[in-house]
Amino acid sequence: MRGAWVTNWPSLRSKSLRSSSSSSSPSSSSSLSWNLKLLGPILPDVWMMPRPNSNAFRSQSSAANGKTANVINGNSIARAIRSGVANEICRMKETIVKSPGLAIVLVGGRRDSRTFIRVKLKACEEVGITTYVEELPEECTEDEVLRVVSRLNNNPSVNGIIVQLPLPQHVDEERIINFVSPEKDVDGFHPLNMGNLAMKGREPLFIPCAPKSCIELLLRSGVEIMGKRAVVVGRSKIFGLPTSLLLQRHHATVSTVHSFTKDPEHITSEADIVIADVGIPNLIRGSWLKPGAAVVDMGTNQVQDPGIDRGFRITGDVCYDEAIKVVSAITPVPGGVGPVTNSMLLSNTLDSAKRAFGFI
Repeated sequence: MRGAWVTNWPSLRSKSLRSSSSSSSPSSSSSLSWNLKLLGPILPDVWMMPRPNSNAFRSQSSAANGKTANVINGNSIARAIRSGVANEICRMKETIVKSPGLAIVLVGGRRDSRTFIRVKLKACEEVGITTYVEELPEECTEDEVLRVVSRLNNNPSVNGIIVQLPLPQHVDEERIINFVSPEKDVDGFHPLNMGNLAMKGREPLFIPCAPKSCIELLLRSGVEIMGKRAVVVGRSKIFGLPTSLLLQRHHATVSTVHSFTKDPEHITSEADIVIADVGIPNLIRGSWLKPGAAVVDMGTNQVQDPGIDRGFRITGDVCYDEAIKVVSAITPVPGGVGPVTNSMLLSNTLDSAKRAFGFI
């Protein structure tokens, strides 16, 4: 298994991208305070001797113990979030006659990028966010992209800017992302936002959408994070790193598993929470998981399946059929993290507009 782990890992790709007892979203008028909740409680970092009968790391009930795992419904949570965003935008239009604006920069004509953009545009239309799409040819220069971003930075009608990734190889991705104004960086990738996320006591203007959705799913599912052992499988700047930082802010004990990790299955098998996004279908088997663990699967992989009309099916990085027999809660693929991630983009754009317009 470890051999396959090392061999297959280079094929991973970064993504730019609770059926809970309480599926209602936080009220839209308190979305900024909810973001603070997503950043975790501020507690003094004081070492204390553990109590002899401490149950801080006790496993939750699991299917392995004869109880049914909770399949976390990302679609219903996403609908609740979008409804809250739409209501708040309605209130904004009625009060100050303004609405949030989101600009998307697309370089080249990648089919998958266009698909992602169509999904985002449709979601924005549903909640009342005005959208602007800036398309540039594949062969455009880096300076041309920078000029477009600069124009959007200075446009008061634009509250959020997304540079659709990946960019063509001749364009410096880091330089472009760093050029986006931190106040409009609704993807949360700017060094200022990432740095503030990493520093205790500071608040980023935006939390990256995918990691934000993972914490949202855990909180809404009633999964306890504080004091628990969490493993993040993957360490990308888009997902793995900010997810680890968010879990630490919630006072979890966090480990990161990556391509050079020895015995990754042993590390994940001790975790109360496992979050994965490496782009390798069914990498994490049921034997890798602790009975009663909570699993958030960010993987989105196309696996050939001749029995389906389109010839493939979508699967995650976790072997769902095996995991659901072991864990206490799990996100399905599709229908888990993805819809919530898109809703977080809408939420971030709304928060940006509120700051820009001084709207409470």
